Amino acid sequence: MTRQADQRLSEVLETLETSLDGDRVSVEHIVETLGAKSFPALILIFSLIAVSPASAIPGVTTLVAVTVFLLAVQMMAHRDRVWLPQIITRQEISRAMLSKGLRAVRRPTAKVEGLLKARLTFLCRRPWIWLPLSLIAVLTLFMPFMELVPASGSIAAAAIALCAAGLLTRDGLLVILSALLLAVVPVAVYLGFSG
Repeated sequence: MTRQADQRLSEVLETLETSLDGDRVSVEHIVETLGAKSFPALILIFSLIAVSPASAIPGVTTLVAVTVFLLAVQMMAHRDRVWLPQIITRQEISRAMLSKGLRAVRRPTAKVEGLLKARLTFLCRRPWIWLPLSLIAVLTLFMPFMELVPASGSIAAAAIALCAAGLLTRDGLLVILSALLLAVVPVAVYLGFSG
């Protein structure tokens, strides 16, 4: 993990929000704004998109799932820089929707980040980091199907966002708690879907 993992959550949100321009925002713009080496920050932002009002747009949850899957796998592989195929980087979402989503999460984020601190940091390093990243990757495989179940994709994305927040702030306790959620969400959604 790089020292970029010491970023505050509010800084990540503010950096992206102040960079928005035009009516549409591309995936490429988000990557370039946050930095092609900021894997946890990118996972956080894309998962928050799936939690935001933008998730109501058909296909957004699937786009987020594919993007986060690629980010998690590359982070496990210890890549220095993010690589995403052009078919993903060219995708765009509404600036208004993204801005609304960022504003919606800024207040709770400000409250939560006061509780976060660097602890149990070994869980944010190899090989321990492979466990939460593997759970994230597995959960993203379920997310496209979760679009069929209202709000389930957003719940999954929220669990991923918590884990990314833990990695970003090197808070191993949050990583543990979110890993438990990551493991439980697919089971809960399956039971809800089959019931």
